[in-house]
Amino acid sequence: MTAPSLEQKYQQSLAENSVLREENASLQRQLDWFKRQLFGRTSERLLAIDPAVQQSLLSSMEDLPAPPPSDLDENDPPAKTPPRKARQNAVNDTGLRFDDSVPVKVIEVAPDLPEGMSLDDVEVIATRSTFRLAQRRASYEILEYRCPVIKVSAESAPQATPAPATLFDGSLADVSFIAGMLVDKFCYHLPLYRQHQRLQQAGIPLSRTTLTQQVARAAALLSPIHVAQLEHVLKSAVLAMDETPIKAGRKAKGKMKEAWFWPLYGDHDEISFTFSPSRAKAHIDTVLGD
Repeated sequence: MTAPSLEQKYQQSLAENSVLREENASLQRQLDWFKRQLFGRTSERLLAIDPAVQQSLLSSMEDLPAPPPSDLDENDPPAKTPPRKARQNAVNDTGLRFDDSVPVKVIEVAPDLPEGMSLDDVEVIATRSTFRLAQRRASYEILEYRCPVIKVSAESAPQATPAPATLFDGSLADVSFIAGMLVDKFCYHLPLYRQHQRLQQAGIPLSRTTLTQQVARAAALLSPIHVAQLEHVLKSAVLAMDETPIKAGRKAKGKMKEAWFWPLYGDHDEISFTFSPSRAKAHIDTVLGD
């Protein structure tokens, strides 16, 4: 047999290079698909993947070599797993898990007694509790402050007892309502229009503009805390910073502008969110420079 010429080797290398490029492009498409499911603005969506699409996506993995055989001897005894430690919030006898912070409403169940008998005629020797998870219509309530108007004597003028002060002058909202509204919006991503619908369903016809104004006033009140925390985060030896897109500001009728949050994470487990209308590097220079 004659040795292959340089031209044949060159053509063979070109063919192998073309095959490797196609495999690399296929793997890159798969990696990009997985990244889109984990990161980006659609990361919070739960995608229903078609089994046919998933099979075609991972079809190239069928050509991978089989894993090497295990080195364990079949006669070796199985490894023992350590026993689990009992947790404080373990499932109780009825299968429900909850901690001490959850309010429990006790309902006394009357037993079926023979006709003509009452609980005073029997002896209760034990009580068995059954726990069930329940939900009320809404977590809102109205606080009625009854402020008496008194007179110390018959000749003295009437004296009115003032109601407790609110967080904002002239506001009808209690501080607990404002705090809960902020937590629902920014922690649990419940928009104000959803909270407005929930208020209406609970029998409280409140204006949606009122909710927006309360959030704006509360944000201004919390601004010094944000500034102090941001200054403390910037003193960290190591900083982590990333951007996440949001919708903020009206762009047109029915459309909102695209903006970005730039959270900063320091070495004291604190996170401060900074806002920028653009994704440019100038915002990073401004925050770190200040």
